[in-house]
Formats: sequence, C-alpha cells, structure tokens
Amino acid sequence: MMEDVGLVAIGRNEGDRLRRCLASAGGLGLVLVYVDSGSTDGSVELARELGAEVVALDLAEPFTAARARNAGLDRLLQLAPGARYVQFVDGDCELAEGWIATARGELDARPRAAAACGRRRERRPDDSIYNRLADLEWDTPIGEVKACGGDAMMRVAALREVGGYDPRLIAGEEPELCVRLRRQGWTIHRLDAEMTLHDMAMTRFGQWWRRSARAGHAFAEGAALHGRPPERHWVRETRSSVVWGLAAPLVALALAWPTRGLSLAALAAVYALLGAKVYRYYRGSRGWEPSHARAAAFFVVLSKFPAAQGVLRYWLGRLSGRRSRVMDYRGPAAAGS
Repeated sequence: MMEDVGLVAIGRNEGDRLRRCLASAGGLGLVLVYVDSGSTDGSVELARELGAEVVALDLAEPFTAARARNAGLDRLLQLAPGARYVQFVDGDCELAEGWIATARGELDARPRAAAACGRRRERRPDDSIYNRLADLEWDTPIGEVKACGGDAMMRVAALREVGGYDPRLIAGEEPELCVRLRRQGWTIHRLDAEMTLHDMAMTRFGQWWRRSARAGHAFAEGAALHGRPPERHWVRETRSSVVWGLAAPLVALALAWPTRGLSLAALAAVYALLGAKVYRYYRGSRGWEPSHARAAAFFVVLSKFPAAQGVLRYWLGRLSGRRSRVMDYRGPAAAGS
C-alpha cells in the first residue's frame, strides 16, 4: 500500500482508453481520482466501476486540463491528507509497470525535486505519420530538465507552494507550472525509465493542424506570461511561428507582382533551407534515422502555419477580452490531450 502516493487521471469521452488507464493503476494501492470534463460516453460510470473517486467538473466554467488537475489534487488530498506525491496522467495513457515505484524513489532521493517524468510512448506509432512523430517527439534527453508534460509524478508540497496549475491556460500548462516551480528553487527530472503508453489516435491531417495551432496558442500565452529575461519562456518559439508562418508569406505575396514571382521562389528556397537545418538537427543531435528526420523536418516547417494561427487566436482573444476555449484535436473541448 502506497499511502503517500495518489493518482489523478483527467479526460473526456476516452472510452476504452480510460479503462486501460485506470486498470494500469489497479493493484498498486493508490487512491485513484478521475476528473471528468463533461463526458457523454459513460466514462463517469466506468471510472466508478473501476474503483476511482470521480470529480465531475461544473459545466458552467470552461474546461481546461489545468483546472481538472487542480480539482483532482484537491479531492485526492481530501481522501488522503497524508499524500506527499501525486501521479498525474491523461485518460488516454496507461502507466508502465514499475513506474510509480521508480518515480517515488527519485523524489525521495531528491528533496528539492518537484517532478519526475519518464518515457512516454505512443501505443500505435505505425498507424500514421502523426503518431510516429509524436512518439519520437517524446524521446527527450535524460536528467534535470526545464519542464515535464501532462504525465508526471509531482511533489504535493511543491505544487501547493506555487498554487498549482494555472486553470486559465488551454494548453502549455505544464511548462508554465514548471517555470514557477524552478523560480522557487525546485527541480524537474526526466528519468531513463518507461512511464506511460499514450493512445493518440491521430490519423487525419486536420487533427495534426489543430494540435499544432494549439501549440502556437500555448507559445504566445507562455511568452506573454513569462517572456521577460532571464526566462524568455517560449519567446523564440512564438517569434519563429509568426515570422515563418505569417510575416514571411505575407511579404513574399506582397512582392510577388513587382518581382515577377521571384519573391515566392525565394521564400520556397528559404523554407527548404529551414527544413534542411531541422533535418541535420534530428539526424546529428538526436540520431534519428533518415526517414524519420525527413518527415520531422517537413512537418516542423509546415507547423509554422497552424502555429501562427494559434498565436493570432491568442492575441485576438486577449485584445477582445474573450479567452479561447480548449482546442482539442479529437473534436469538442476536452480536458486531456
């Protein structure tokens, strides 16, 4: 029985993914809390059947993953006041065997460690190029890092010290939380250990576009919150999205007539050079095989366009006083990713 560790899962309409998620924590002696963001597929009933305490978010307020995780932690601490650690997991993920003990051991050994995360893998990487790229994307360096993702074991005391997740954020809430944690002297650690198996189920270009636009929105909001030195949080990513996904194409189009199309040819050449730079990075620094590096280079360059759309959406919403709602690539607003 792990009396000092609890688990908070979040989701909306995850179906069998949620079943696998909660079942993967069965038998570990954890207090299980599932936070639901308006599911209509029986997820609430399923979670209760699997022994989880269910928190159904009030539909009157906008759903966000950050809000869901905060609500889950609050309920967990009501059920287990002595919990020192909380494992957050999205409802479309399942825990790897042995991960809880590994992460707990890491946090026990590092009193100033706020979070421990490991290797997230994609369940079906061969189903689509988008799944494959996500699986590669999550293979990040080991050691002390700047941020973790949605799946991570967190120290409750650290979360309480910084006020938890920012419930207003529709994306990028984990890196934003980690900025505040690091400012208070906490550290984030990525372990060389299997953590979760994710079921992205992304098979359509439109899904990839929406996910990339959501990333752009996160870049812009993160830069607005923490873009000042020395952090410069997501300033470079925001600038890159705007320059390559919006400014450069507009300038090239504006000059197309007076240059007889040469500006468009120059723009295409610049995009090719940018793709070559990305390819060299993935081949050299990351050691990816050529086919994976080529695919990543193509989609990294292409992602500048939906990311710029996300940046614009953030700033238009901010200037108009209307906050954006969650952009979920599977469809309607959801709490998980």
